[in-house]
Amino acid sequence: MSRGLLHVPKVGRRDKGFSLLELMVAVAIFILASASSLMLFSRLDTTANQQQGMVGLNIGIRNAAGQLQLDLANAGTGYYVGYNIPSWPVGVTIINNVPAAGTSCYNATTNSYTANCFDQINILAVANSTTYPPINATDSSGANGTSNCSNTSKGVAYGQAATGLTLAATAAKYVSGAQLLFLTSTGQSLTAVVLTQAPTVVGSAVKFTFNATNTDGTNTGANWKTNDPLDITACDGNTCPTPNNFGDQFCGGDWILQLAPITYQVSTANQRDPQLQRVQGGTTTVVMDQILGFKVGVTIWNSVTDSLPTQYNYNAAQYNANNTSPPPYDSAYLFSRVRSVRVSLIARTQPSTDPSFTFRNPFDGGPYVVQGASVVVNPRNLSMND
Repeated sequence: MSRGLLHVPKVGRRDKGFSLLELMVAVAIFILASASSLMLFSRLDTTANQQQGMVGLNIGIRNAAGQLQLDLANAGTGYYVGYNIPSWPVGVTIINNVPAAGTSCYNATTNSYTANCFDQINILAVANSTTYPPINATDSSGANGTSNCSNTSKGVAYGQAATGLTLAATAAKYVSGAQLLFLTSTGQSLTAVVLTQAPTVVGSAVKFTFNATNTDGTNTGANWKTNDPLDITACDGNTCPTPNNFGDQFCGGDWILQLAPITYQVSTANQRDPQLQRVQGGTTTVVMDQILGFKVGVTIWNSVTDSLPTQYNYNAAQYNANNTSPPPYDSAYLFSRVRSVRVSLIARTQPSTDPSFTFRNPFDGGPYVVQGASVVVNPRNLSMND
């Protein structure tokens, strides 16, 4: 058997693999391509987050405005408790926080918005008559005459038993901390009090105890937020203008009503995230985060000219500034004359901490998007007697 030589082909240079230089070039190209991809992804992620924030902001403002509109439309419901009482003597009260002339509510040093940027609106209604039945005022005798009167400036008032209930059952309907509205049968005079203890039965009447009003039925003074947190007769603690529709004497045939308000206010407990809150029945819910402004203006009915001004007033202390008629046709803090409400809301997206987010809004120069919205509501219950 012959044995031949095995032919082994020569290995050329190209068959030996990549050179170090070629490998380095390939790695460099890979790194550049990867860096470009990562940079593009980062930019897309930032843009996506920005777009998501703007969409959330838009939806949040729309939802907040919609909720306000629904609640405001029903302001002043439940007052009709008898054929002899005019409906809806007061449907909303507004606490306007107005910055001093020449100042701003925005603190540029701390990049925060102070309480003066935010108003408060209380949407008033009478509580469900089944749960909290309306009752007539009286004195300690429990009689129903025009001379049987309670005087709220004494800090004590008396009421009769509700229809179909005993005195004890009527007293059990009310609790300490409840805010009551005293209203004359003609609807021409009213005041508000907060119960400081649960009612009791005294003789032939239900006894209500509260911090005394002033002798004219107002709740002005340093403790107005405790005695009248809804600002119905408190005039923000200032001296109320006269004449007005406040009073302190309520007699047989007059009414004592439990209120069921809805309050919109902004909490600045966390200045990095001011929150619009809705308070009803002791329960607080957050309507929207990142609020920069919440202002409430109204138009005031002028019964002399039988008309409304075209301008909304954002300062309850100056409700009579834009009309020509003297009080009581358009007095400061006279919320019973409110016919139209305009709520302006300004909010922002979550402030960005991403260094690649270079956008700065023209509103305050912050790293976020700012949007605003306004809603105008003419509560149907506040104008039906005009």
